[in-house]
Amino acid sequence: MKKVLAVILGGGQGSRLYPLTKRRAKPAVPLAGKYRLIDIPVSNCINSDIEKIYVLTQFNSTSLNRHITQTYRPSTFSDGFVDILAAQQTPENPDWFQGTADAVRQYLWLLESWDVSEYLILSGDHLYRMDYRHFIDRHRSTNADITLSVLPVDHKKASAFGLLKIDGDGKVINFKEKPTGSELEQMMVDTTALGLDPVAAKYSPFIASMGIYVFKKEAMIELLNENKHFTDFGKEIIPSAIGRFNVQAHLFSDYWEDIGTIESFYHANLELTREPEPPFSLYDVDAPIYTRARYLPPSKLHDCQVKDSIIGDGAILNRATITNSIVGIRQIIEAGCVIEDTLLMGADFYQTNDHLASDRKASKVPLGIGENSVIRRAIIDKNVRIGKGVQIINKDHVQDSTREDKGFCIRSGIVVVMKGATIPDNTII
Repeated sequence: MKKVLAVILGGGQGSRLYPLTKRRAKPAVPLAGKYRLIDIPVSNCINSDIEKIYVLTQFNSTSLNRHITQTYRPSTFSDGFVDILAAQQTPENPDWFQGTADAVRQYLWLLESWDVSEYLILSGDHLYRMDYRHFIDRHRSTNADITLSVLPVDHKKASAFGLLKIDGDGKVINFKEKPTGSELEQMMVDTTALGLDPVAAKYSPFIASMGIYVFKKEAMIELLNENKHFTDFGKEIIPSAIGRFNVQAHLFSDYWEDIGTIESFYHANLELTREPEPPFSLYDVDAPIYTRARYLPPSKLHDCQVKDSIIGDGAILNRATITNSIVGIRQIIEAGCVIEDTLLMGADFYQTNDHLASDRKASKVPLGIGENSVIRRAIIDKNVRIGKGVQIINKDHVQDSTREDKGFCIRSGIVVVMKGATIPDNTII
């Protein structure tokens, strides 16, 4: 794998994950109360012996850049690295990144300088575990110029993906980006060719691109240089290569989730609490997920009832009831609280005793969740202050609303309390 260079695309605006992306890049959004989304592709690379990794960043990249530099520090005696390539304006490229392909093109001068044979293009906002060595082996064994990682999908999900057709040898013969209507129906295939049984093939008659690609170095350089007005891999570069290049498909048959919306992010997190086996495990000893080492104390639970939940490091819970929820690092929950079907992202710091005394004296809400508060089906971002007797239950069953002046939004019926917000005592949402 020393001949492979990984490029993780982390520059998207992440508007569908707003307000979680109001002050951070999408790959920097916290995951499972401990990690960040960027940890998934970086960990997959490390576990696949791919040590040369670039992360392309653009929007709200400060926290993402800080996390990467503080987390991934390869050995001095290795040629491995995890480096940030931030969007920049140059005389040759006066604009910011205009799309996935344009982002890679603007740094092609640097990528070309490496003595590698393949570029592995990854997304920074997917939840999955993949051994990229199998992906690369498939690419090399078929002498492909481009290989796409694919998975079978059903009618409901198909229009959200780039769909493709393959011949009997796995060669891609047609590709459509997010087709609808008659174009969608034309992309139906017999997915038994991928190894699915007839029942599963009938349920999932489409082959979807995961947005994960392997390019032969020469093919990447040629495609990006000859089509300088093409800005996106899925919409333009890949379709233009079919027929002229050897474009192959590699089946991925394990769990994969595109964390593109508040709803998908919420469900992907809470599925981690499922027993006995969640669809994605954080406990695989052969392929661990790496993140920043914080050296926090163990969590402390006093007289609590906790069921089907994950408790992050350094949390302090006092006589609380937690059900099907994730409690993030340094989260403080006071007595009498009920937390159900909720993602608590935790806090970046502990308040000192002096700060707590000052807040109480000024009648301010301290960091954490106050006594006798009830939270159901919500996402509570970092450093939030929730007062006593608060009810975050979406009592009016609102589907979508923006109340940034009050410190929260509602997306798909899920209440999202914004980072650093204060919810006063006895508030009902």
